[in-house]
Amino acid sequence: MVAAVGGERAWRLAPAFLGLGLAVLALGPALGWGFVLRYDLLFVPDPPLLPDTGGFPRAVPSDFVVALLSRVVPAEVVQKAFLVGIFVLAASGAAALVPPERRLARLVAAAFYAWNIYLAQRLMLGQWALLLGVAGLPWAVRATALPWPRLALALLPAAIGGFQAMLVSALTLLPIAALRSGTRVAPAEGGSRGASVLGVAGGAVTSPRGVFAVVGVLGVFSLPWLVPALASGAVTDPAGVDAFAARADGPFGVLGSLLSLGGIWTAEAGLPGQGEWWAATVRLLIVVVGVFGYARLRVGGDRPGWWRGLAVAAGAGFCVAGFGALAPGPLKWLIGLWPGFGPLRDGQVYLAPLVLLTAVGLGSVLRSGIPAVVGVLAPVLVLPTFAVGAFGRLAAVEYPREWREVQRIVNADPAPGALLSLPWGAHRAFAWNGGRVVLDPATKLFDRRVIWDDTLLVGLPDGGRLRVRGEDPLNRRAGDLLGRPDFAARLDVRYVLTVGTENRFPSGLTGWTTVFEGPDLVLLRR
Repeated sequence: MVAAVGGERAWRLAPAFLGLGLAVLALGPALGWGFVLRYDLLFVPDPPLLPDTGGFPRAVPSDFVVALLSRVVPAEVVQKAFLVGIFVLAASGAAALVPPERRLARLVAAAFYAWNIYLAQRLMLGQWALLLGVAGLPWAVRATALPWPRLALALLPAAIGGFQAMLVSALTLLPIAALRSGTRVAPAEGGSRGASVLGVAGGAVTSPRGVFAVVGVLGVFSLPWLVPALASGAVTDPAGVDAFAARADGPFGVLGSLLSLGGIWTAEAGLPGQGEWWAATVRLLIVVVGVFGYARLRVGGDRPGWWRGLAVAAGAGFCVAGFGALAPGPLKWLIGLWPGFGPLRDGQVYLAPLVLLTAVGLGSVLRSGIPAVVGVLAPVLVLPTFAVGAFGRLAAVEYPREWREVQRIVNADPAPGALLSLPWGAHRAFAWNGGRVVLDPATKLFDRRVIWDDTLLVGLPDGGRLRVRGEDPLNRRAGDLLGRPDFAARLDVRYVLTVGTENRFPSGLTGWTTVFEGPDLVLLRR
């Protein structure tokens, strides 16, 4: 009896342990001491609780949560916890949408949802906050039929992730709530245990209050970023539609890449060998099998209560993903009309419901025996270069001491005024970080306002580069004023931080005092 209970508990925890194993395999050297710094994956030591920021609040409230946790444990540990948590949360959540008696099928869904090209490409771009919400998505799907406190708990990862994570959650949950409300969701008498867990047809009709609960929780959890976004005065460059449109990353064109859950807009997010015909073909076949399995999904003879809504969300997400590539004109017009349509530029983000649908569908087809074992192993075998830190693309490094010294000097100064970060560009590539490109660390390091160039230069398939103007009005104004002798007074600049060995003392900064000079950093004060 005790052995049976222990065995049942082991199977129940198996998806989480599988997610943990996949996290160790994927992150590899990134789990060493230090920070993983790559594009948007920017963590800093001792981050300020309430930095003075402007523009669109992309890192709200994720930066605040990181800073709060960093008061308890080192920021290096906080970053590792979030990265590992993405894999564990994704694997266990996908498994939770499969009936518990289908033990191997749960592992199939867990393995695919925690190891796929969508997750890999987004992690290579450093979008950990988005992935945190995507990882929690299956738990939120499951909670749409539960009381609102359970739904709020399930949506907490997306709430921490911020605007992109919440928009993906809204795209997924609203159709589920709307289409579930008029279907029978409680299991009929004698229904299976799996039916009870998943809430399939067979009982009382759901109240429309379920829809209001989903809308209410989504709305409240969006306030931390929505309110500052509406008050920020941020602008969106319609050129971003072309820059962030989905692109072909395999032999099957843009639509084929999206159908295989890839198609991200930058080659820098790619993995070695992902474009090989055999790998792209197998990825596409896996999705086809997953969609087929989802179409045939039954639990206790009925469909889960979320079945129809998730299918609609996956279809809508796929359409949004292809919008920028296939119909950029209307999207540019919408963004020009209102910057709030800007999040639709990076449409590939909204493939997340299709990723989840595929994972659940694979668990429906590959239920037991050898097919299920193959299903557990297939995601890693098809995308092997995601392992070991994506073959070295992810690794942990320590900030040189000069960064901590500059942070200490600036944060200890009570005098008002912003810090200007030079050279004028959004990203840095440091030798101590292995030459990996990362967002300027100065943007998250100081208590005071940091003025920086949030313009993005995006490479195009023809070898050209597309310039997408920044969203922060103050940063835009600073770019226009740089080089003028009165720029510091007009921008209320107290410090200038220059990075690199060239142009360490920019022209036009006469009368400034050098308060720190290190191998890579120079800090000037007015």
